[in-house]
Amino acid sequence: MNDMLHVNQEPILHKFDQNETGNKWKIPIALVLIILAGIISGYVLSRSMGNKTSVSVSTKTTGGSEENKVVGVNDSKTFPDSAEGNMEAGGIDGEGTHKLIRPGGPSQTVYLTSSVLDLNEFISKKVRVWGETRAAQKAGWLMDVGKVETLE
Repeated sequence: MNDMLHVNQEPILHKFDQNETGNKWKIPIALVLIILAGIISGYVLSRSMGNKTSVSVSTKTTGGSEENKVVGVNDSKTFPDSAEGNMEAGGIDGEGTHKLIRPGGPSQTVYLTSSVLDLNEFISKKVRVWGETRAAQKAGWLMDVGKVETLE
């Protein structure tokens, strides 16, 4: 009965042949290829995104010494909505960080937030904003602003 338990006496661990030179280069070559593939795919993806994520600042003269300042993302597909009015700080019940006061009373106020711009530099200025309308609980109109143009 004891003979049945010891049928095969081969060792569990085997030594690798130290003279195999081809195998030692496989891992470093694979790592280099993976890194190159990552660099190339990152470059291709950054080129395909184009100007969608860039923030630009430009000024244009409108007659006398006044200049209109345009800041934001030039992507009308992401930010298709627009409104014009006077920028003030403050939202309504936690919705928006700023508001755009427009003619027609409080029902025409646009509450604003921005994922790409600092709206504080436009407080007390007449502006035109482009953005994306968001769902709101308290605000009549809540917009995520992507581009701002000063009008004064």
